Amino acid sequence: MEWSTIFHDITSKHDFQAMHDFLEKEYATEVVYPARENIYQAFDLTPFENMKVVILGQDPYHGPNQAHGLAFSVQPDAKFPPSLRNMYQELADDIGCHRTSPHLQDWAREGVLLLNTVLTVRQGQAHSHRDIGWEIFTNEIIQAISTHKSGVVFILWGKPAQQKERLIDTSKHYIIKSPHPSPLSAYRGFFGSKPYSKANAYLTAQGLDPIQWCEREE
Repeated sequence: MEWSTIFHDITSKHDFQAMHDFLEKEYATEVVYPARENIYQAFDLTPFENMKVVILGQDPYHGPNQAHGLAFSVQPDAKFPPSLRNMYQELADDIGCHRTSPHLQDWAREGVLLLNTVLTVRQGQAHSHRDIGWEIFTNEIIQAISTHKSGVVFILWGKPAQQKERLIDTSKHYIIKSPHPSPLSAYRGFFGSKPYSKANAYLTAQGLDPIQWCEREE
């Protein structure tokens, strides 16, 4: 199974023409993130066959030079987002490694699908592309992963992500849930939740290589 096959199946079931028309106009008249060529970067960097973990985000960062198609990740020269900083703090507390780059391409290449439920956003306007059709597309992606793979770790931070659990066959996949790493909720149970070591313990038990969460030279 490849993403191209899944994309074809989804587009044969749903009409996304209105969303495409909307995005054509948005990219022509507004500043929209990520850049068009990076909208699907999560799928480009994490082939379906290699995917072992899914981390669900909401919509892309809406500041300059941040979003590049991977949930929670920002481009190397961008300012660290608070949620990502908290993710790194928990990573250090959980498995003792310290990351300095805000860029998560190495996780994607390790098999971590960094999937936002909405894939585009207008500059400075969080959730501005909510309900244009992306949720239909990404819900289908989650269901396809659930159907066609087994033993995937789904990391669901915060209520919006946890609402997607209904799309996942929990008898064949592993769900890790906690509050979101944002400053508003990280101290309500995200810190101390140990998602990275839990994910690796599960993968190891399945006979799979664990994720190398620690930073390494590209």
